[in-house]
Amino acid sequence: MGARPQRLVAGPPLWYSGQAERSSGNIRNHVPFVKLGGGGNGAVTDIDGRAGEAVRPKRADARRNERALLDAAAEVFVRSGVEAPVREIAAEAGVGVGTIYRHFPTRADLIVAVYRHQVEACAEAGPELLATSGSPHAALRRWVDLFVDFLVTKHGLAAALQPDNAGFDALHAYFLDRLVPVCARLLDAAAEAGEIRPDTDAYGLMRGVGNLCVGADNDPRYDARRMVELLVAGLRRP
Repeated sequence: MGARPQRLVAGPPLWYSGQAERSSGNIRNHVPFVKLGGGGNGAVTDIDGRAGEAVRPKRADARRNERALLDAAAEVFVRSGVEAPVREIAAEAGVGVGTIYRHFPTRADLIVAVYRHQVEACAEAGPELLATSGSPHAALRRWVDLFVDFLVTKHGLAAALQPDNAGFDALHAYFLDRLVPVCARLLDAAAEAGEIRPDTDAYGLMRGVGNLCVGADNDPRYDARRMVELLVAGLRRP
């Protein structure tokens, strides 16, 4: 794969669609979640199990519970945006509000964890689709559909993080590190099967898909999914 592609100077990261999104601004400096008083060490735990000062392995049931919480938060973000009340997220997850606070003391922590979780889900889907789809090209097409879902339903993440350059850059690097190799593997498999052109670049394809998704969630006349479908169909050998 070589060195990770650098962000294009002329434009934003490929996962940032550029539209005005619902956001409170710089989420690192805005803390609508309130830490509970008394007890606990105040450590922030994210989807990878990292906590403020120490890293402790999580039990399998704790990991499952956190994944369920993040799935619920993602559903609420899609429905209500990143400013959704904590009680709505807790109700969706079937937990108490205090559970949300204990895992994610700030809204920034929750937003970043949710989208890291979604990136992981997209990354893990690649090998599974290759194993279960009728052909590598079908797996690629289905994976790109999932990637489009991620891009057009993020609801405020990019706009919320952009003022915090360090956090924004770190998340973009993580996004590339996890998803570009997955896309490359799907492209390689389809090329080896003789289904697509062998010179298709994973980063270039993902950048193209990202550009086609710009404005998709605020212009009902524009069908980004149809445009992406045509792009993927165009990869086939003549």
